[in-house]
Amino acid sequence: MNPRNVTTCVVAGIAVIAFGIAQRAVAAPPTPTSLAALVRSAEIPFETFTLDNGLRVIVHTDRSVKLVSVNVIYDVGAKHEPAGRSGFAHLFEHLMFSGSENAPGDFFAPLKVAGATAQNGMTQSDKTSYYETVPTPALERALFMESDRMGHLLGAISQVRLDEQRGVVKNEKRQGDNEPGGLVEYRLTERLFPSGHPYGHSVIGSMADLDAATLDDVKAWFRNHYGPNNATVTLAGDIDTATARQLMVKYFGDIPSGPRAQRPVAPIPSLPKRLDETMTDRVSATSIIRVWTIPGRNDSRSIPLEAAAGVMGALATSPLQEVLVRGEKLFTGAAASVNLYDQGGMFVVSGEVADGVDPVRAGRRLDEVVAAFLRDGPSVDALQRYVTMDLTSAISGLDSVSSRGYALADGSLLDQGPGYLKERAVALAAQTPAQVRAAAAQWLARPVYALTLAPGPRVGYEESQASERAPAPKKTADAAAVVGTRGPLPAIGTFTDLAFPKVEHARLSNGIEVIYAQRSSSPMSYASIELDAGIAADPQDAIGTQNLLLSLLQQGTGTRSQKEFASALERLGAQIATGSSRDRTSLTVVAPGGNLAPAIDLLSDMTRNPALVPAEIELQRRTLLAGIAQEATDPQSLGSAAMLQLINPASPYAKDKGTGDAKVLAALRRSDLLAFQRAWFRPDKAKVFVVSARPLAEIQPMLERSLGDWRSTGTAGVKDFSAAPRPAAPQIVLIDRPDSAQAMILAGQYTALKGTDELTALEVANDGLGGGILSRLNADLRERKNWTYGVRAGFRTPAHSISYSVVAPVQSDKTGASISTIREIIQAYVGSQPMTQAEFELAVDSRVHALPGEFATSKSILDAMRSNDIFQRPDDYDNRQTSRYRALTLADARGAIGAVVDPSKLVWVVVADAAKVRPQLETLGLPIKLVPADSDVAAQP
Repeated sequence: MNPRNVTTCVVAGIAVIAFGIAQRAVAAPPTPTSLAALVRSAEIPFETFTLDNGLRVIVHTDRSVKLVSVNVIYDVGAKHEPAGRSGFAHLFEHLMFSGSENAPGDFFAPLKVAGATAQNGMTQSDKTSYYETVPTPALERALFMESDRMGHLLGAISQVRLDEQRGVVKNEKRQGDNEPGGLVEYRLTERLFPSGHPYGHSVIGSMADLDAATLDDVKAWFRNHYGPNNATVTLAGDIDTATARQLMVKYFGDIPSGPRAQRPVAPIPSLPKRLDETMTDRVSATSIIRVWTIPGRNDSRSIPLEAAAGVMGALATSPLQEVLVRGEKLFTGAAASVNLYDQGGMFVVSGEVADGVDPVRAGRRLDEVVAAFLRDGPSVDALQRYVTMDLTSAISGLDSVSSRGYALADGSLLDQGPGYLKERAVALAAQTPAQVRAAAAQWLARPVYALTLAPGPRVGYEESQASERAPAPKKTADAAAVVGTRGPLPAIGTFTDLAFPKVEHARLSNGIEVIYAQRSSSPMSYASIELDAGIAADPQDAIGTQNLLLSLLQQGTGTRSQKEFASALERLGAQIATGSSRDRTSLTVVAPGGNLAPAIDLLSDMTRNPALVPAEIELQRRTLLAGIAQEATDPQSLGSAAMLQLINPASPYAKDKGTGDAKVLAALRRSDLLAFQRAWFRPDKAKVFVVSARPLAEIQPMLERSLGDWRSTGTAGVKDFSAAPRPAAPQIVLIDRPDSAQAMILAGQYTALKGTDELTALEVANDGLGGGILSRLNADLRERKNWTYGVRAGFRTPAHSISYSVVAPVQSDKTGASISTIREIIQAYVGSQPMTQAEFELAVDSRVHALPGEFATSKSILDAMRSNDIFQRPDDYDNRQTSRYRALTLADARGAIGAVVDPSKLVWVVVADAAKVRPQLETLGLPIKLVPADSDVAAQP
């Protein structure tokens, strides 16, 4: 993040003033859930078997859902790529979605109509994964398709398909490279791993190597790496081992074995001596980065190093935070982390230097803090707090059958096997301070790679431009596709209706409504205080007030200092998240069910009784100012903020300027924060949402004790949506961001609709236009033209004034053509080429069949309950969705989108290198406003 000058605190040592309630005595610390209990919760029951062809199968049974997660993991990744073919494993992953001999065409469509969710692929240095979660009636279709691309792919691969996906992947690379600091990964890899090392190149690869890939390479890669004996299939959810064995033999049993993967030799390299370098990029602040190579996940020595990184930099009371950020104020943020491969990894310590601080001095002090940790190690208390937080975070990540299936699959290629997560939890819980200190001292005393990333021009980046100048691949005549002989896709079985959990209501003695759903399958509980505030509540002349207040809530209360509050939260294994949508402000705690009562106490204390200590205000002000500066370098942030000023600047939603206004934030006083807190953080604007395995009869007394005596004082805040809309005329706002590797295109249109309107027909209609990977916009710009990694279009649905938007990051030399194409596609969709019957049926069927997967986690249930409340829907709204979808007609969908979306009213924002793209934009017949990246669009003439 990027700092700016902050107002110096002129009043120190002011007594903490509590407000909202009188200060209460702190209760005795509760006994938290034990580490042993957390370790037990990290265990995922499973069974395994192996087919005759060597295919390994893992089965995890969970009958609480009518879903099965299918995960196919291949023992091949970027580390297996030969010289001159970097990025090939990932390029091949894309080709696996282009159809197979018995399932030709796009891989997504047959599973989308079956209701697949969490459907994608992922290439890493060590492995390649393909996954989808399907309703139980669609399991056989998913297994047929996965087995077909495992055993019957080559006949469907063609030069055309290779060239298409090559173009998509190159734009994926441009999109990542276009981010501020997007080239750092390449530099770290090149410096830490020698040429030819398995981890010595990035997963995305180089443009030159992507251009060099041939069809023969593709076929050889498949033959050498994609045999069943080089794969593991994990089935998690509504299935048992006997059924799994029968289905796996049926669909995968006849695929012949191939070569078995050989684990490459990957020694852990060391630098001969410390290496200091500086690189510049379009970043907002200088970053200090220190990196060492370390053992990987297959090596037990990585466990104490994970703990070392966690204690050093992940805790709110870590040395990096306490000394460098909070104490000496040399950095606006600092962290330590490990990036682990299977056979190696990187230990990273980094920080963003505060404005006005000498980076050399900051780097020297960071090195001293690391050295002190190597000398002293962690305390018993800090280590236990970190382990507790790490394990509860891991357990929270196991809330769905898809996440549990992936965890089992992920461990299957490691020496520890599918139970890796549990083995890691046991090992982590057993760590002692001496072991952690010894491991850190052993590995971090070696020569370090010391990188300084400073603001400045992006120097020596030629890949994007060189690739755009490269000639198009030769279009050779493709051989006729092989016609499969396995027969048609399996039919989809009979679906059962969605069973959304029963929602119960209660009230506390002060009138606060409690909205509750029980979910017994998760050990973690969610409790959220929802305030009727949101971004729309920010003062018009003080945008950013709420963000500063939210940042301070966990920085001390009337009864706890910042350190006491953070330590209490960490001991409970609880996490608190604060944030604002356009309509609501959410304060949410997630904790093990046994620790929910004290976690709610902490949530209540910070909501009602924030201390707002002047020193903490200045610290958080500085951090947020750095965030604002960082947003000014990010293309998506720049474009989104500008678009809101064009769609309807009169709306309270136009205040959504990211972190806020720097000038306002720099001038905010403690009294401003107090005034906002009293107006909006009050029981008459609050509701509490809970999802937990614990019954409401236990939850309500917890809430009553923590919140029941909360009283409102003063005048409540009011949001004003009465101003007439003032959408801008069609135009192109060109935000000049020199050296951009891509162009970020955004389009938007104001509509008169509200979130409380019935929008089902409109959402269904948009699925065919811009709602996903199969939509017309994405299919044309990504799959046919290969100008982008992906395009999405849809409706932003707050409670008031819905807008329609399009987001399309494209290669720079296709910016004008992309805008022209987007306009043409939208015009045809609402005009002469409307949604087809096939598109309509796909949209409706996929939405109906996907409903069980949409509500497969506690968080998704919580979000649905909150949405239904905001949009004034009944509790059983989601259970009735199937009937609403089925009642729609094609005419309804066509009429809905045709009445709302008008491409002639779209306003456009382009964030790009103006010198490259302006000549293209001048051919489009729209007025162009050129805006520097560091300027406010609304202030420009």
